[in-house]
Amino acid sequence: MSLFDEIVPPALKYLDNIDAWLDAGVAHAKAKNFDFAVLLHTRMTPDQYPLIRQISAGCDQAKATAARVAGKEPPKHPDTEQTLDEIRARVQTVREYLKTFSAKDFEGAETRLVPLAFAPGAFMLATDFVRQLAMPNFYFHMTLTYQVLRANGVALGKANYIGHLDIRKG
Repeated sequence: MSLFDEIVPPALKYLDNIDAWLDAGVAHAKAKNFDFAVLLHTRMTPDQYPLIRQISAGCDQAKATAARVAGKEPPKHPDTEQTLDEIRARVQTVREYLKTFSAKDFEGAETRLVPLAFAPGAFMLATDFVRQLAMPNFYFHMTLTYQVLRANGVALGKANYIGHLDIRKG
């Protein structure tokens, strides 16, 4: 499996899942007669990001992982989203950015050293960066996004988290 396959398709899948989770959250808020914005600013625990920041952090992780492993500079976003429409736009922008990558962008990336922003002067081999740090961090933010909604009564189950499966009959 190429690094492209480990990064871009899974990130796109979970960014698509977020749209469905948000739709379910909006429907839940409407059914319970409260403003969905309440959920956007809800946290799992006091020391974790609120839902809206979990989504933007997941977006940041997806775009930065693809860009850095492909040897590119990721686009910057100011993290100013406060509304459902704004966070949906952020997800869409990152989704469109990820679609600009192809497997060719990742050719030779297995031997690339990726600098670590949190450890100046330190690097990780791209394969280790993707498997040990970047994608686990992406899934962490996706899980918390799902969990904030689920913990607040949104009818989501495992199938909603996993999303579309490419099932084949043989």
